[in-house]
Amino acid sequence: MTPLTPTVWNDLKTALAETIPVERLIDDPLRTLAYGTDASFYRLIPKLVVRPESEEELQAVLAECRVRGIPVTFRAAGTSLSGQAVTDSVLIQLWQGWRGHEILDEGRAIRLQTGVIGARANTLLAPYQRKIGPDPASINSCMIGGIAANNASGMCCGTAQNSYRTVRDIRVILADGTLLDTADPASREAFCRSHAGLVEGLERLSAETLANEALAEKIRHKYRLKNTTGYALNSLVDFTDGIEILKHLMIGSEGTLGFISTITYDTVVDEPEKAAALAFFPDMATTCRATIALKQAPVSAVELMDRAALRSVQDKPGMPETLRTLPGGAAALLIDVRGNDDAELEARMQVVQETLEGIQTLEPVAFTREASTYELYWKIRKGLFPAVGAVRETGTTVIIEDVAFPIERLDAGVLALTEAFRRHGYQEAILFGHALEGNLHFVFPQGFEKPGEVERYQGLMDEVAQLVGVEYGGSLKAEHGTGRNMAPYVELEWGADAYALMWEIKALFDPENLLNPEVILSRNPTLHLENLKPMPAANEIIDKCIECGFCEDICPSRDLTLTPRQRIVVTRELARLEGLGSQRSAEDDVRLESMRQGYRYAGDETCAGDGLCSTQCPVGINTGDLTRELRNDRVANKAGVVRYIGRHFSGATRTARGALMVVGAANRVLGDGVMGKVSQGARRLSGDRLPEWTPALPKATPIRLLKSSTLHDGRRDKVVYLPSCATRIFGASRDDAETRSVMEITLAVLDKAGFEVIIPEMVGHLCCGMAFNSKGQFEEAAHKAREVNRELLVASQNGRYPVLIDTSPCVHHLKSRLDERLQVSEPVAFAHDHLLPRLEIAALDERVAVHVTCSSVHMGVGDKMVALARACAREVVVPAEISCCGFAGDKGFNTPELNASALEGLAEQVADCSAGYSNSRTCEIGLGQHGGIPYRSILSLLDRASRPVSA
Repeated sequence: MTPLTPTVWNDLKTALAETIPVERLIDDPLRTLAYGTDASFYRLIPKLVVRPESEEELQAVLAECRVRGIPVTFRAAGTSLSGQAVTDSVLIQLWQGWRGHEILDEGRAIRLQTGVIGARANTLLAPYQRKIGPDPASINSCMIGGIAANNASGMCCGTAQNSYRTVRDIRVILADGTLLDTADPASREAFCRSHAGLVEGLERLSAETLANEALAEKIRHKYRLKNTTGYALNSLVDFTDGIEILKHLMIGSEGTLGFISTITYDTVVDEPEKAAALAFFPDMATTCRATIALKQAPVSAVELMDRAALRSVQDKPGMPETLRTLPGGAAALLIDVRGNDDAELEARMQVVQETLEGIQTLEPVAFTREASTYELYWKIRKGLFPAVGAVRETGTTVIIEDVAFPIERLDAGVLALTEAFRRHGYQEAILFGHALEGNLHFVFPQGFEKPGEVERYQGLMDEVAQLVGVEYGGSLKAEHGTGRNMAPYVELEWGADAYALMWEIKALFDPENLLNPEVILSRNPTLHLENLKPMPAANEIIDKCIECGFCEDICPSRDLTLTPRQRIVVTRELARLEGLGSQRSAEDDVRLESMRQGYRYAGDETCAGDGLCSTQCPVGINTGDLTRELRNDRVANKAGVVRYIGRHFSGATRTARGALMVVGAANRVLGDGVMGKVSQGARRLSGDRLPEWTPALPKATPIRLLKSSTLHDGRRDKVVYLPSCATRIFGASRDDAETRSVMEITLAVLDKAGFEVIIPEMVGHLCCGMAFNSKGQFEEAAHKAREVNRELLVASQNGRYPVLIDTSPCVHHLKSRLDERLQVSEPVAFAHDHLLPRLEIAALDERVAVHVTCSSVHMGVGDKMVALARACAREVVVPAEISCCGFAGDKGFNTPELNASALEGLAEQVADCSAGYSNSRTCEIGLGQHGGIPYRSILSLLDRASRPVSA
């Protein structure tokens, strides 16, 4: 093998640049670290991250790496927990080109490229009442490539509906670059000719395995359980055709045998009626006996939680009071039952009740079909892993292990595991899992910095491996993949014959050992103790992050620069390097400065600060808070200027409206084409300090209407209306048929609904403070919020009248900053709750789009927005995979590429819509530009579809 010198890496990058744009060949210190981190507790930093966008590009990468003897690792979402998606060589990262999908056979199958997120596949299948079989807890974040490559299962799918059992076909690229499409007879035939040695070798291994009765029976026994330890040896006893063996070996192979570019799943029925019960038992032995009894019952899932697990979540908001009063040895089962209709569901619940008769429970078992309670029960279960992460000591990581016992030995296995934890000093470990399959997860915090900690961890893992894999005949990895973490124990679990068989399989597929080496199979007995991830203290806001990656799919900068997880990873590394002080090497200094410079744009300027990451984060981390804090540190010297703007805010908004009028006049003279070129040139000359002009830039708002808008009618209910500074500046879009400003629309619909409108005094001076807060100017933001609070109390007579603010983000920002007497609503909630009952609605014969803003998500009004739109229009489209629009106040002008990246694909989804509707004027500017249709206030739609209630 050629020594991997800097020259080799430079040559590789130069060669790849002939077929792949250089911006998708990444080797700077910041991004290789960020993109190379997964959810495991291992860290390897790739030399090069490559983002191929097609099969042809990926084949080119494999070819260039193969000729130089350079290993490669494939990476999807990186939610993997066992170290299978990290490398210090070439990381091939799935990116935007791998999100294709096709529904087949009226939903009975679905063809998916491997960059599709699992939950997105189920959304596509929902109209057919179908879903994919695998249902891992990370399904909202993990990608199909990872689900298939790890044979991930989850809560309900068991062993009958995992990827191995439900794969219909795959397109796979092997180490030598050959593409096989198992759905295409011509491809299969050509492959059998070109790779006769591989196909015949697999068929030979199958025949030899079937002839070895002891080995064949052992394999069948192992796959009665959930099992992802090693390769899918069941393919050798389930099939004799070489292509079918190959197809099923690829499932769970963790990128060590080839790259799955597309997978076709046979889908399963998604039973619409659901119920759940949280059953409490006096001790673990009773809980396990109940589990064994339920194995034959018509249940969808049975999730076990020990007392320590329940204790870890009992103080969280919304948790049942019962959790706090359980005795020390108690345990619980979350029992989920589903059916196609009410009768079937009721019958199945009755069977469960009968099954549990005679088994002692701490309180009667009661099923709930109420959606909020059902979701609460599952929130308890899904919150267990991160709950440990949230309370761990700063500087430690959190370990989650994943074993399976034969169900008939579950109670004894649980007791043996618990004793092993105690013996090695892991009293804080919690135990939970998919009990029906004997599949248990145990989670505990683990530090590796203090003396003796690595040895303590090794001692525990050695004992667990012997206990589970040998004494109980179970699986050391039930569903999380072998990875690096369990690779040293594969032979112990499987025995010498099966282990040798796995090495033969690896040699048939990848004789040069270039595909993800050291994953699944390794000759290194201490591999699982090497390259451990540092978790230094960096900032209290993020120190509890477990780097799971659940936040990534909802981040507007995910395809542009960094995700929240990646911002945290880089922030931690900066803290680590800075903490070295005088011990830093010259290389460390160069790396530190490079990362600081890169983070200014990738971490700060392109962070929208929307906080949606906190809604997905298992421990509620808002990475936007980190960004704002860093901005605050940087802008402290500008406090005087900011204070002046805040104290003269009406003048600032007048100036902004004046600038809009001047720009509008220039645009009318120059036209869009010339105006765009002039704007881009000026922006370049200013070093990107000037905002970018966009054709979607609205007209200025006529603000005089506020002075004559108040109606005095003692018979009408009163409402205080505070127009935001955005709606006081930005009027209607230039070419929109809706020519009124948001303020005009709001006043019109309030009048139509019979309200008397009260405008606060000095309205032109008021601002919620969000614009200052987002830039880290916390003091002035607080001052402006206090001003609003004072004026709203006066206008509403200390909360006597409701308050409407016409922009959702302003309301979200003010919610925790206003006097509790004030009843403040944004447009959606106010329209849904107060205006709809006062109006007669005649739904428009239109197909409209709705954008649920990030503030609407935070405030829980997204469903109301969709319901309001559906009341007013024939058809409502909520574009998939569009979360925060990335306009983020003024970033749509100052960092326009963030807005463009966040709204990639919007135009195609709303192409047949007459217009789009939302509740934030600035968001609507960017949505209109990138959606290709006008976006307006949701109140415009309501106004158009309504009339006053007839007397």
